[in-house]
Amino acid sequence: MKTNPVQEGQRFPLTIRRMGINGEGIGYYKRAIVFVPGAITGEEVVVEAKRIAPRYTEAEIKKIRIPSPNRVKPPCPVYEACGGCQLQHISYQAQLELKRDILIQALEKHTKFNIGKLPIKDVIGMDEPFRYRNKSQFQTRYSEDGNVVAGLYSANSHDLVPIDDCLVQDPATVAITNTVKEALQELNIPIYNEKQNSGIVRTIVVRTGFKTGQSQLVLITNSKKLPKKRALLEIIKQKHPEIISIMQNVNTQKSSLIFGEETMHLDGEETMQEALGEMKYDLSARAFFQLNPVQTEKLYNEVRRALNLSGTERIIDAYCGAGTIGLSLAGQVREVRGMDVIPEAIEDAKHNAALNQVTNSYYEVGKAETILPKWLEEGFQADAVILDPPRVGCDQSLIRALLDYAPKQIVYVSCNPSTLARDLALFSKEYQINSIQPVDMFPQTAHVETVTVMQKR
Repeated sequence: MKTNPVQEGQRFPLTIRRMGINGEGIGYYKRAIVFVPGAITGEEVVVEAKRIAPRYTEAEIKKIRIPSPNRVKPPCPVYEACGGCQLQHISYQAQLELKRDILIQALEKHTKFNIGKLPIKDVIGMDEPFRYRNKSQFQTRYSEDGNVVAGLYSANSHDLVPIDDCLVQDPATVAITNTVKEALQELNIPIYNEKQNSGIVRTIVVRTGFKTGQSQLVLITNSKKLPKKRALLEIIKQKHPEIISIMQNVNTQKSSLIFGEETMHLDGEETMQEALGEMKYDLSARAFFQLNPVQTEKLYNEVRRALNLSGTERIIDAYCGAGTIGLSLAGQVREVRGMDVIPEAIEDAKHNAALNQVTNSYYEVGKAETILPKWLEEGFQADAVILDPPRVGCDQSLIRALLDYAPKQIVYVSCNPSTLARDLALFSKEYQINSIQPVDMFPQTAHVETVTVMQKR
């Protein structure tokens, strides 16, 4: 095996040839690959090697000799420390072009497709690529001087970066988080200490409705006890009457997971409401809901456009979650069926169907690869199947079941280009790819969502 020619701490000039799937610059030093966060294609930089692996080097910029014309000054004061965004140093148009290239890189790596012949469209971006997130999850800790701070962990660490204003968050989530942080300080309520597994308040979770103006606050605690609870709630409600639901979730585990299993009702309603298009959704503390409602409507419009509905179709919404995609189509099809392995998600889907007076939907708990053959045996044949899996992509047994089920059309909504590419390689044996439409759901980050339309050969 070739040894890496770079030594730790070594400084050397580098030309950035391309950008990687995590938004990092890529260059080559003596034919060895070098990853450089914050560098942009075409730039000439001087870097310092920070981490040496047999096949690659991770380095950081020490000097930019020739900057890219696409380089801009990041507007966020803690951009480099935080790590929540990866692309604020790049103009937005260049970000969109990069995300299309990230998709292409994944297809090149995981498939044998002729990339030049694939119908890959330009990325659908946002008019205003800031202040788009409707939910925040800020960790709380004590600073070195004993003050309560709230923020996010820096990249690849548990070092908390205090944040008073996050430019990709809706201002309402920021304002509520700051109020809670100040109230915790004023009332001297114990804050969680990760190393000692002591203290009480771990995380402040805020969700706000872009369409409804309602907000929900969830306090994640290390104990069922919440000292001075009544005084805390009074401060919060007085400053933020838009909060209609306040909940407490208990997580006693030393874990990177935000939520624990037990959720308790503290004040107001147990849910808040949001709308997408003409559909309303009741959201509980742990309910999944898209974080960018503006782009979600564009995403669902792409799904609707791909299906070219006539009103007679039977649609399956696999990985249906709370039913948002399928229910958005229910008024234009004959029947929608959905399945999910999470019982609470199916209950949410049924509730949302009733809330919107949808009578042509059916939801069932279970794995799609188990339910699909059962439905087929019962005589239910769908015209199209919508897939919206988690980042790990489709279960391979589901793909086999779908190939046997053989719907005329499959619409695959993906949040991970790598697992999308892997799955498309399997589907392509029997399905033709009609279009691949990237959508920018998370501006300023390297994430890209994709709607892929496949037709039975």
